[in-house]
Amino acid sequence: MAGISHGRFCRKMSSYGFDMLTLGGYSADDISAEAGRKILQRGRPEFDFEPSQLPSHIEEEVKVIRDGNPWDGLVSVNLRAVSPEPLIPISKLDCVDVVEINAHCRQPELVESGCGQSLLRNPERLHEFISHVVKKGRSKVSVKVRANVPGVDDLEIARAIEDSGADYLHIDAMKPGYNTADYELVHSIRNATDIFIIGNNSIVDMESARNMRAAGADGISIARAAMSGILKFDLKDL
Repeated sequence: MAGISHGRFCRKMSSYGFDMLTLGGYSADDISAEAGRKILQRGRPEFDFEPSQLPSHIEEEVKVIRDGNPWDGLVSVNLRAVSPEPLIPISKLDCVDVVEINAHCRQPELVESGCGQSLLRNPERLHEFISHVVKKGRSKVSVKVRANVPGVDDLEIARAIEDSGADYLHIDAMKPGYNTADYELVHSIRNATDIFIIGNNSIVDMESARNMRAAGADGISIARAAMSGILKFDLKDL
């Protein structure tokens, strides 16, 4: 989330009624980390992270969230990687409740390296990737995807994610040319699957949050509306 989804930020957000807070996204292997260093040259420091530091860094960040904090929700970690194996050690950390597979980032350097949004181009590869994390890891598994990517069948992707054993489908339901989410697509995915859907995109107030729920999402996620560190509405009212 534009490089600010760290422990201090998550702790601050915990008072607004979130059931889950997400750290990251992080590069979990050398290939995605190298792509991140290229992105760094374009002024995006959030992509610059050494994978070898990841386990200890996550433990420290979760400690920031939880120590002395009455919030008892889930902590998720969003991870980019070309293969599933680097996600397994993170999934086995006692402090991590959910590992989120990033099939969402669209920066050319990441897509060309074979991670992020590129996973959507091959549903079979995505299915194998998720299944490996589900079988070998300990935590629950979420998969974050971007909707309406040209050449990608969103329903096929949703079914592949469900069939792989993932616990959550986190969909950035972007609708090119519009300032609202693609609620029709969320509704279609709801009708085609039984997986827990986390709906995202353009949720800026209670009305848009309720619209996402009405479309069929079981939960919602909020990013840019919270980037100031202040959310102008309370999810406890949803």
